Amino acid sequence: MDTMLDSRLKTQQRSSQSAQETMLWSSGFGMKLEAVTPFLGKYRPFVGRCCQTCTPKSWESLFHKSIMDLGFCNVILVKEENTRFRGWLVRRLCYFLWSLEQHIPPCQDDSRKILESSGIQNVISGRASGGAGDGQLPSSVKKDVQHILGHIQAPRNSFLLRLFSWALLRFLNCLFLNVQLHKGQMKMVHKAVQGGSPLVLLCTHKSLLDGILLPFVLLSQGLGVLRVAWDPRICSPTLRSLLRKLGGLFLPPETNFSLDSPEGVLARAVVHATSAPLGLWTGALAVLRSLRGWSCSRRACVRVHLAQPFSLQEYTINARSCWGSRQTLEQLLQPIVLGKCTVVPDTEKEQEWTPVMGPLLALKEEDQLLVRRLSRHVLNASVASSAVMSTAIMATLLLFKHPKGVFLSQLLGEFSWLTEETLLRGFDVGFSGQLRCLVQHTLSLLRAHVALLRVHQGDLLVVPRPGLGRTHLAHLSAELLPAFLSEAVGACAVRGLLAGRVPPEGPWELQGIELLSQNELYRQILLLLHLLPQDLLLLQPCQSSYCYCQEVLDRLIQCGLLIAEETPGSRPACDTGRQRLSAKLLWKPSGDFTDSDSDDFEEAEGRYFRLSQQSRCPDFFLFLCRLLSPLLKAFAYAAAFLHQGQLPDTESGCVEQLFEFLKATAQEDGFFECADPNLAMSAIWTFRDLGVLQQMPGPAGPVLHLSPTFTSRDNQDKLEQFIRQFICN
Repeated sequence: MDTMLDSRLKTQQRSSQSAQETMLWSSGFGMKLEAVTPFLGKYRPFVGRCCQTCTPKSWESLFHKSIMDLGFCNVILVKEENTRFRGWLVRRLCYFLWSLEQHIPPCQDDSRKILESSGIQNVISGRASGGAGDGQLPSSVKKDVQHILGHIQAPRNSFLLRLFSWALLRFLNCLFLNVQLHKGQMKMVHKAVQGGSPLVLLCTHKSLLDGILLPFVLLSQGLGVLRVAWDPRICSPTLRSLLRKLGGLFLPPETNFSLDSPEGVLARAVVHATSAPLGLWTGALAVLRSLRGWSCSRRACVRVHLAQPFSLQEYTINARSCWGSRQTLEQLLQPIVLGKCTVVPDTEKEQEWTPVMGPLLALKEEDQLLVRRLSRHVLNASVASSAVMSTAIMATLLLFKHPKGVFLSQLLGEFSWLTEETLLRGFDVGFSGQLRCLVQHTLSLLRAHVALLRVHQGDLLVVPRPGLGRTHLAHLSAELLPAFLSEAVGACAVRGLLAGRVPPEGPWELQGIELLSQNELYRQILLLLHLLPQDLLLLQPCQSSYCYCQEVLDRLIQCGLLIAEETPGSRPACDTGRQRLSAKLLWKPSGDFTDSDSDDFEEAEGRYFRLSQQSRCPDFFLFLCRLLSPLLKAFAYAAAFLHQGQLPDTESGCVEQLFEFLKATAQEDGFFECADPNLAMSAIWTFRDLGVLQQMPGPAGPVLHLSPTFTSRDNQDKLEQFIRQFICN
C-alpha cells in the first residue's frame, strides 16, 4: 500500500511539474517573442556558387539573374492545374494523370555506342594483338560485349516508370508535408542541360531518404531517369527483373574492379561505359524498412539543395594554372614545433586525404591531383549548400557558450541571436516558426542529452548531460562550425599570440592592453592553418593561405573583436600626403605599366590591432575559441598519448588505441567532446603527415611507429605545448 501511495505521489509531482513547465512555455517568460525566419529582410541567403577563379564563365553564364526572386516550389504538391485536364474526376486522379504526362527520354545506351567507347576499343585491340585472352577475335569480342550488356541492363519500361513515380508521389505525400526545391537552382540546372553536354550529378548523402528523393526530384523536373548500378547479390531474380526495367544496372558476376585482377577485364570496361553514379537507389529498401513505423502525425518538411553547375571542361583548363609550389606538413611545421625555425615558409601545404581507389590509381599523377582538387571544390560546395538545423544551433549554445547551463529565458534570446548570425554569414537554416515553439521542439529532440531543472524563480535551467550526452552534442555542433570557422581560427590564433604575454586566466582588460601586429597575427594564423586538417578548413585549392589569413583578419575586425591601433610616434597609415614618390616612378616612360604605382611608395610601418573592450567581446571571443576546442584538445591528448601507446601498430590499431585513451581521459577531466573516433583518426593522420608517426611495411600490412625525432619525451612535450597554445580553457 505504501509503495502504491509513493508511486501515485511521484506521478502527481511529475504531472504537476510538467504542467508548470507547460505554463512557463505558454507564458513566454514575459518576453516579446517573434517568429524566427530563415531569411534576413526579403531574401534567403543563396548558397552553392561555383568557384569564380576556376570556373569564371560558369559563374556568370549559368547563374540566373533573378534567382533571389523566384522562391520555392513544393515538388510533391500536384493539383488539377498541373495536368492538361479539368474536372472533379481529374482532381481525384491528378497524381496518376501527372505521372502519365512525365517526359521519359529514350534509352541512349545502345550496343553500338558502347562498342565505340575508348575502354572497349582498348580491350579489343589488346586481344586482337595477342594480349589478355589470346585467340579471341574482335567479332567474338563483340558478341561478348552484347552478352554482358544484356546481363547488365534491359530496355526501360515507360509504363512501370510512370506507375512507380505515381506510387512514390503518394508515398512522399504521406511521409512529408512538403519537399521544397529552389526554383532558381533548378533553372540553373536546366540551363546547364541545354548546352548539350552530359550532366554529372555528385551527391552528398545526408540521410537514407536521398535514395528516394533525388531520383524522384530529377524525374519530376524533366531531367530524365538515372542509370544506377546495383549489386545482383542483394536482390531476388524477380526484384532484379523489375529494377532493370526501371533503369537499374546489375553488375555481372565476373566483374572484379581491382586493377590487379585479370578476370573480368571486358566486363569492367562495359560497366564503366554504361553506368551512372553508383548506389543512388540502394538506400531505397533500407528507407522503406526504417520508416515502417512512421505515422502521418510525424510528417516533416524537407528541402533538396542543388549547387550551381559548372563546366568540367572549363575547370580542367583553369585549375592547372592555380597549382603552385607546395610542401608537406613535415617540412612546413615540424622545424617550428621543435623550435629550430621561427619563419613560416612562403608555400602552401600539400595534404590530400582523398581515398586512393583503383580508378584513381589508373590515372596519371597530374590527373590524380586534378581529381583530388576537384573533390575539395565539391566538398566545399556541398557543405556551403547544407542547411543548418536547429539541433546544431542548440548544441553549440549549450556546449560552447553555456557549458555549465543556462536559464531558458536567456536561451530563447540567444537561439534567435545565433540563428541571425548564421544567416549573416551566408549559411541557410532548415527551420522557421515561432521562437518558443522552435526551442521547445529542439529541446524535445535533445531530451536524452539535455536536462531541464525547475528553479524557484519560475524559470527552467537547461544543462547538457555529462558523459556521452556531451559527445553527441559535440557531433551535432560540428554542423555549425563552417559558418564561424574563419572567426574561430582567428580567435584561437590571437589566443596563441597572447599565451606568452599574459596569463591565460588574466582579465580581459589586461589582454586588451597588448598591441598585436599584423605580421604576428598572420604568422599565428598560418601556423594554425597548417595544423588543422584540410577537410575541416574546406579551403578551395585555388585559394592561397595568405588570402585566407587576410579573410580571417577581416572577419575579426567586422565582428568587432579587433580594433586598428596606430603605434605611438608613427605616421598614420591613411596619411599618404607626405609619402614621397621615387625617381623611378616620376620618370617612368609613358605607356610603361610593368610596375604598379603602389609598389613605389615608401613602405609604411606595419598595422597594429588591439582587442576591443566592448562588454560583449569577452564572451564572444571565448565562444569562438571553444568551437575548435574538441579538435585541438584531441590533438593535444594525442601528443600526450605518444609515450603511452603500444607502437608500432596498424593505422586502424593506432586509431583504436587513441580513441580508448580519449575516452579514459574524458572520464578524468569531464571533457567528453573530444571522445570521438573521427577526431582520433584525424589526429593520427595529421601526426603522420607531420612526421611524428612514420609508416613502414609490416607482415600484415603497413604499420605506424614513432619517428626517431619524437621518441624523445622532450620533443613530445614541445608538440603538446605547441598545440595547447591555441586552446582557451
